[in-house]
Amino acid sequence: MLKEEFRTHSSYSGKQRFLTFPLFVLILSFFSGLTLERMTVQVPLEQMGVFANLSSFLYGLSVGAFGVMGREYLERRHGASNYLVAMPYLLPLSFRTTFIGIYLRDAVFYILLMLAPATIGLALAAPIAGFHLTSIGLLFIAVLLSFMFGLSLSFMASVVYIRNVPAFLGITAAIAALFVTHSFFGVPALDVMVPSLGFQMNVRPFGDDYGTALLYAAAVAVATTVFTLLAFVLVQVRINIASRMHEDLLPRIYGHVGFMKGLNRTLIAKEFLDLRRSGTIAKMFFSFVLPLLFLSFTTWYVNYGLAIPVGFNAVFYAAMVGFVGVMMYSWLNNVDLAEYYSLLPVTVPQLIKIRILVFLFLTLGISTFFVVAISILNGETELLWLALIVMFITSLYTVVMTAYLTGLKTNTFLFDTSVLMRFSVLSFFPDLCLTILSFSLLADWVIAVAGIALVLVMLSVATVLFFRGIDMKWDRTPFAA
Repeated sequence: MLKEEFRTHSSYSGKQRFLTFPLFVLILSFFSGLTLERMTVQVPLEQMGVFANLSSFLYGLSVGAFGVMGREYLERRHGASNYLVAMPYLLPLSFRTTFIGIYLRDAVFYILLMLAPATIGLALAAPIAGFHLTSIGLLFIAVLLSFMFGLSLSFMASVVYIRNVPAFLGITAAIAALFVTHSFFGVPALDVMVPSLGFQMNVRPFGDDYGTALLYAAAVAVATTVFTLLAFVLVQVRINIASRMHEDLLPRIYGHVGFMKGLNRTLIAKEFLDLRRSGTIAKMFFSFVLPLLFLSFTTWYVNYGLAIPVGFNAVFYAAMVGFVGVMMYSWLNNVDLAEYYSLLPVTVPQLIKIRILVFLFLTLGISTFFVVAISILNGETELLWLALIVMFITSLYTVVMTAYLTGLKTNTFLFDTSVLMRFSVLSFFPDLCLTILSFSLLADWVIAVAGIALVLVMLSVATVLFFRGIDMKWDRTPFAA
């Protein structure tokens, strides 16, 4: 299974480029460690520890959702090949064995790909930055516990999804409710919801109560084991692939997109039809809305729960919302395999541009709602006009830039280190500029707004250039590549 995962990712970017991805993570972590002392001037080290563990927990949640994709794995084939999750239909192998294998594979694969290189990078920076290797080792244990806790919880939830969708929705609603009640009422405590955070806060450099830390670690281990065993027991013997009849919706959707002409009108109608037919749109919104909820909670919690004068305002939040949207474009490229377009008079650039347009339809309304809501919660309605402009331009820039760099294979090309480095640079510098300028709004309104306007003009020009470059970059790329 590890070989399958490696072949899947390296088949698009090449083995050497894919293997440099952990090196990229290591280097990024190393330089982050070198600048840690300066960063703590704005954000306390304790809050960085909280964010690191919560991020690792959410990362585990996203990785462990492979059960949700079970039906898609069975339906999708690459020529004569299929995914290992379909092998119980062909080999004397049970679904329970297969799913626990996938669970362990993802745990090992992503620890080696992300967590281990990040820890090594911090360890290499330790002698220069002046922090202790023991603290780094304990941080690794904490984020590893957080990751496995999220992975096992998501694994169990995804298995429940296969058996009973209403039960899955109930579990999801309960998890969301816990975080919402914590954000408004402070209960339950974060270390109750994510016990690995309790471990982190009781060991160096945050504390020295190792007895309590061991209790939290034991709680995480027990919860992880229980979730894993429940998932193992609940795995359905077979995933039923049922045929469904749908009414002929294409003419109706085609009529609703009258602003498009010719082939583009047919393609955009087909994209919306595919989203409805596949049922993927609910998963897409969940994967988009959850990070926005987490970002909203973080902004509100830092400003009011912790009363830290970091400067998280509506304009900063709008910029972050714009850059988060890339996940929705990635989902659009995962609804169906695109090989069948090879038989139609359609080019890769045409489909890329249509999916950019679909992305805007799906995200702008949700993004606007969150920006308006956070402006009201923060009492910053006077910044709303600027925040909405920032959100729109950064959203458009991010999706067009991502489409230019990755085409129709966003997930796999972002594991190509050369592509990832360009994506990181093109995302990081505008994000950094907008963050600094948004923090400066209260200090010098005129200069900050002028700076933001300059950045937005540059992003708009870059968006146009990337959009025009899609034709040249992807024109000769086959759909089956």
